[in-house]
Amino acid sequence: MLTGQWTVPELGPSLGSLTDPPGAGPKSPLGLTYDDIRLDLVTGIFDLAGAGREFAAAGDSDGAMASVGRVAWLGLWERAVAAAATRIVHAANARLRAAATESRYPRRLLRMLLLTPADVRATAARLGSGGAPFVAALDALEQTVHAAGGGTMRPPGRRDEWRAALEGGARRLESAWLALLAAAHLEEQHWRREADRVRAWRRPMWPIWLVSVVVVALAVYVGLVLGGYARVPGFLRGLADFWWSRF
Repeated sequence: MLTGQWTVPELGPSLGSLTDPPGAGPKSPLGLTYDDIRLDLVTGIFDLAGAGREFAAAGDSDGAMASVGRVAWLGLWERAVAAAATRIVHAANARLRAAATESRYPRRLLRMLLLTPADVRATAARLGSGGAPFVAALDALEQTVHAAGGGTMRPPGRRDEWRAALEGGARRLESAWLALLAAAHLEEQHWRREADRVRAWRRPMWPIWLVSVVVVALAVYVGLVLGGYARVPGFLRGLADFWWSRF
């Protein structure tokens, strides 16, 4: 059986600000909030820890370590990153469409701006780039699992290393989340600027001016022809004869 030394530690203190309650906070550039994603992430971590404690209480140290292992943590993190990226992309597309409607932006050009599922993956990659230290901490956690070896009788030093690595991973998760929020802010700023650019778009006036000049020039020329001030070209002969016969 496991001794009292083998336990899954309380991770709340190590998670830091991740466990804060939802708050109003400053508005993001696109008016988004990520509190629900953060709380889902924390809930997932607590669920993993709870499962690990059940395994530990039953004397299954391998099951306890697997419950809060690298794969489980990484899965929760990647799900949170994907959810944040999807939220940004949907908000950006909504903002672009609204701006295009307001400025009568050409649909062909709008289609080129709207984000696609490939852009969701690219956005997720940028949001998750700040999680490299967290992933490294998970790698270190995995190494402590292998170092502990199999069986239930593990040296206390190995168990302490595993607990410390687990708490270190939780601290790195907080840092990764803060980096995600910073990257999300930059993403939102970019797409807000793009939406503002679309909203400020105005249809070019030069085609209208060109057509106006051509019409005025043609009208002046026809007036000169019908007034007898210019030679009548062949394509206006019928019009000239009709005009002169009536006036």
